[in-house]
Amino acid sequence: MKLKNSDFTRGLPPGIERHAIFFFCGPDEAGANAAANRLVAALPDAGERVELSGADLKNDRARLGDEARSISLFGGKRHIWVRATGDEAHDALETLIQTSEAGAGEAAPVIIVATSATDKSRTAKLLEKRKDAVVAMFHPPELKDVAQAVRGMADAAGLRLGGDLAERIARAAGLDLRLAQSEIDKLALYCGADPQSPRPATPEDHAAIGAATEEDGFAPLVNAVLGGELARVSSEIRRMRELGLNPVGLVLALQRRAAQLAQIMAHLGPRGSLDQLDKGAELRLGIFFKEKRNIRVQYDRWRQPARPGGQDTRLDRLIPRLIALHRTLLANSQAAELLLAQELAEIARFAAKR
Repeated sequence: MKLKNSDFTRGLPPGIERHAIFFFCGPDEAGANAAANRLVAALPDAGERVELSGADLKNDRARLGDEARSISLFGGKRHIWVRATGDEAHDALETLIQTSEAGAGEAAPVIIVATSATDKSRTAKLLEKRKDAVVAMFHPPELKDVAQAVRGMADAAGLRLGGDLAERIARAAGLDLRLAQSEIDKLALYCGADPQSPRPATPEDHAAIGAATEEDGFAPLVNAVLGGELARVSSEIRRMRELGLNPVGLVLALQRRAAQLAQIMAHLGPRGSLDQLDKGAELRLGIFFKEKRNIRVQYDRWRQPARPGGQDTRLDRLIPRLIALHRTLLANSQAAELLLAQELAEIARFAAKR
C-alpha cells in the first residue's frame, strides 16, 4: 500500500497498524520519524524496540529476519526499528519476505525510516504492491500544516494558544515537528498547564521560555556555508564556538534549510525560478522577506548538477551527507566541534564551485 504525506496530517490512516512492514522515506526526516513514533504507539502490543542501522542490514541481509523472529529477552513482543539511508535495507527486506513466504514463521513489525530514499526507490518498488506493507513518502510540510499540528500538541498538553501563536511556534521551529513538540512541552511546564488543568499561553510566555532562535544563532553560519561564502565560514565557526552553539543543533538547522530547498525545487520544477512565486506561495514554502536573498543564492547553487551531465543535483548529494554528519556528531560528542568545522568547510567549498 502506498500513502501520501497528507494521509498523516491528522494522525494515522485507519488500520495502518495491522500491516507488517513500514517504509517511511522522503526529504522530511522529522515527519517520517514523527509518523513512525505514532505508529509504534498505535501498535496493539509494540513490546521491546530493537534498533538496527541500514549498514547492519547491508552487511548481513539475514539479520533482519533473525531479529524479527527472535523472542524478546523477557518473552514479550518486539518491533524492529531501522534507520537507513537510501536502499540499504532492500536486500534484507527481500530476504525477510522470501523466508516468510517459505514458512519461516511470524515476524515482528518492521519499521524503516529511510532518509534520502524516495517512493521510486528499489525498496519502495519491492513493497508498494504488497498487502502487508506500507510505503509513505514525506515532504517538508507547509506552515499551515505544522501550525495545525502545533495546535493539536497544545490541546494534548492542556495549552490554549491565542492568536497566531501556533504559527509563530511552527515558524520558530523551522517547521520541524520534533522541535515544535519540545517548545510546547517547555511552554506547558512554564504555564503550569496539563490536560486536567488547561491554561492559556501568550506570545509573551513563549518569548520568556525561548532560547536563542535559529535566526539569531544558526542562520548566519547556515547562510555562509550553503551560500558558498568561503571568506565568512571561518569567522562564523569562531562565533559559533564563542556563543557555545550546539553542533547538533546547527546540523539540524542545515537539514531544515536543505529540506526547504528541496521543497522549493519540487514546487518549481527543474527550470523554475523563484521569481515565479507569488506572496502566498512564498509563505507556504517558508520564504520570508528577511531570508529571501539568502535562499535565492542557495537555491541557484544547490539545484546545479552535482557533476557535468549528471542527473542528480548538488542538493541530492548534500542531504545524505548532512544526515551522516548528524550521526557522526552524536557518536563523537567529544570531537564534535572539530568534526563539524571540517565538514562545514567541505560543504562550503562544494557550494562555491561554479
